[in-house]
Amino acid sequence: MASLVRLFVDAPLGAGQGITLTDQAHYLVNVMRLGAGDVIQVFNGRDGEWAARIEAASRKRVELILEAQTKPLQMPPDLWLLFAPIKKARTDFIVEKATEMGAARICPVQTDYTNSERIRQDRLQAHATEAAEQCGGTFVPEVADLQKLGKLLDHWPPERQVMFCDEGMAGQSPALPDGGGPWAILIGPEGGFSAAERKRLQALPYTYSVSLGPRILRADTAAVAALTVWQQHLGDW
Repeated sequence: MASLVRLFVDAPLGAGQGITLTDQAHYLVNVMRLGAGDVIQVFNGRDGEWAARIEAASRKRVELILEAQTKPLQMPPDLWLLFAPIKKARTDFIVEKATEMGAARICPVQTDYTNSERIRQDRLQAHATEAAEQCGGTFVPEVADLQKLGKLLDHWPPERQVMFCDEGMAGQSPALPDGGGPWAILIGPEGGFSAAERKRLQALPYTYSVSLGPRILRADTAAVAALTVWQQHLGDW
């Protein structure tokens, strides 16, 4: 019996390859009620998606055999999302939606008005993995650890352009250049950017200040809106 279950696995994938799952065995056997003969899809972020048949299953161990590639690796655009962490559930939402919408790297940043001074990087990485499993993606973006925005800008690669979502430009039309190349989107905290941060960002030669519409958006809404604007102008939609 075929299954719609998709799992991320940290193992090489190829025809005839055998994989042993332990951490995910409980989910497959006790939650999804799968057993020998059932087929699931697996991916590792490098080798595409593969159909894998369950050869043997117990509560603590599942043996898989890879049968055929069902989807090639689909890389997202070279786009980073930089955002200031907010409340736990809404930060989770940003990571999940950024994964679904094609961010290649997700970077939490601490700004002058960021309320949260710490994150659980491993938990957010797990959310990105779960989002890729659920949305059919074959690539899982890296979730970086929290960094101070100023320090990040000190070492910023100048070839990576920045779409700076500036609440001070509310109501103005987005002005992004044509062409590809590496990009990043920067979303501020609920309190917005400080005057010093806005001045520095606006002075950088690789930064483009944009508006996300006539209304000030919540940070999690702004992340989705910004990804949509960028994808429509420069992405792979």
